[in-house]
Amino acid sequence: MIKSLQNLYRHYILKKHKIPEKLWRNTIRQLPVLAHLDSEELNHLKIVSTLFLQAKAFTAVQGFKLNDEKRLIIAAQACLPILNLDLDYYDGWVEIVIYPEAFVVNRDITNEAGLISNETRALSGEAWSRGPVILSWADIEKDSFTLRPGHNVIIHEFSHKLDMLNGRANGMPPLHPNMHRQEWTDSLSQAYALLVKNLEYNHHHYINEYAATNPAEFFAVVSEYFFTAPEVLKEHRPAVYEQLVLFYKQNP
Repeated sequence: MIKSLQNLYRHYILKKHKIPEKLWRNTIRQLPVLAHLDSEELNHLKIVSTLFLQAKAFTAVQGFKLNDEKRLIIAAQACLPILNLDLDYYDGWVEIVIYPEAFVVNRDITNEAGLISNETRALSGEAWSRGPVILSWADIEKDSFTLRPGHNVIIHEFSHKLDMLNGRANGMPPLHPNMHRQEWTDSLSQAYALLVKNLEYNHHHYINEYAATNPAEFFAVVSEYFFTAPEVLKEHRPAVYEQLVLFYKQNP
């Protein structure tokens, strides 16, 4: 009964809030991360993006001005990871906050020894558990209109949201029934440990070093590679690539 009502509501949204075809075509033409999608996949992405735009509230801050095109640029890329999943994967929160530039955060950080220090950082994006996704438009522009292998702030932050579905970001999103937790853990843990070791000994590494921050960032960064440079991930970390194929139900 609940599923039927949800389907009726989605049908109503798709009928009442259609994305104008010209806006859709002009937007996807600007986004090289979508270039590998065929016409059927693009049509499905349009449907998911339409529902996403009505489900989420976009808030511009510090004088930034949002318009329909900018919202759609964000929505289309945010919906790429869930293209073959479901919009339900983004349930439990509603707001996307957009800053014009990188935003500054000031926090107390506790290290492994329990010592507390104050840290100020400029961020391009951030995802809060059960809270908003926060993004810098300057970084969205940099990552969206030119394909930058391993870099897409929208995909990065929204993969954190998927990771948090199990309660906290730890590199272990909820796996599908056909996936095996041990295979996921072994594949990603070994690749993460290898990256940390390569950085420690100044050896060449194929993955952005930010992925070595912790397992949550590793998952977010390899997700960026999966969609922006799948050939790099498949060649150098094939076991990770295969796990992401299973999780995202895509093979870019």
